[in-house]
Amino acid sequence: MKFYNQQHKYYCGVDLHARKMYVCILNHKGKVVVHVNIKTDPESFFELVFPFLEDVVVGVECVFCWYWLADLCADHKIDFVLGHVLYMKAIHGGKTKNDKIDSYKIAMLLKGGNFPTAYSYPAEWRATRDLLRRRMYISRRCGELVAHITNTNTQYNLPAFKKKLSRKYNHDGVAERFDDPAVRKSVEVDLEMINALNQTLKKLEWHIEKTARQHDYHTLFLLRSIPGVGQILALVILYEIHDIKRFPRVQDFSSYARLVRPVKESDGKWAGHTNKKIGNHHLKWAIKEAAILMLRDSSEAKYFVSKLERKYNKGKALGIFTHKLGRAIYFMLKNKEAFDMKRFFDQ
Repeated sequence: MKFYNQQHKYYCGVDLHARKMYVCILNHKGKVVVHVNIKTDPESFFELVFPFLEDVVVGVECVFCWYWLADLCADHKIDFVLGHVLYMKAIHGGKTKNDKIDSYKIAMLLKGGNFPTAYSYPAEWRATRDLLRRRMYISRRCGELVAHITNTNTQYNLPAFKKKLSRKYNHDGVAERFDDPAVRKSVEVDLEMINALNQTLKKLEWHIEKTARQHDYHTLFLLRSIPGVGQILALVILYEIHDIKRFPRVQDFSSYARLVRPVKESDGKWAGHTNKKIGNHHLKWAIKEAAILMLRDSSEAKYFVSKLERKYNKGKALGIFTHKLGRAIYFMLKNKEAFDMKRFFDQ
């Protein structure tokens, strides 16, 4: 985590919501110059900060509606800083909280150089990353439908399915298993929705793959060199990282990917774990899935994890292996080298 500490004459703290935004502007002496509640209208905001354009910085919490404000500041060459919500909650938490107080405290954090920054994702890649995350949502809905069919099959104590129901060519005879017309109709509806979602996913994946090749084909190629990493995992890792140079150290990358467990200590004593949600859960999922797929297909990976299991438990061994793979991905992208299995297990 970094703190914003560049000196300006004016500091603009914004508490942003879908329809309203509280704006607080301080001068370099800490005096409130502007403190108003306005609509989330680009023209209204620009008119408000126009008298201070010569030397102003705008800070806002990283909530879902910051895109337009970041783009507006970029168009008018206004310094924009995105604040990390969870770190800001720890810093400026107080007894009383409302939008007016929050906007003032954001401006004060900017002025004092204590503003915890988050990564302002570039606009050129932003829409594709969101589209890929939407693809994950649709994929999970498809999984829920498959689970419903499987559970229904179990309710009536029928033989288990031998093939994956997520594939259209395995749907023959599935609905006919059930004698009750209502149950059969329910399963038929599930199958129709699975087919429709799979067609949507196929078109969506083709579009994202085509766009990714234009954004960064070389990095995508490097990620596909990892055993077990296919089209989807490579795309998720690519778009959730964006630029590996944003992480100065491999420790920073591991923390961002939630590959390490933060520990609380007091007086040299262990006091539990904390801040487990700080990081990117999409990236964590992708790296963990890659580790499991590698473990399934590679005899070397199985042998490596089995040695760890003798010293640790099974869950701890898998966590160490996943962390090792995450570190390898960091150095792969940093050095622009393909994955080397021999080197991976030798180190």
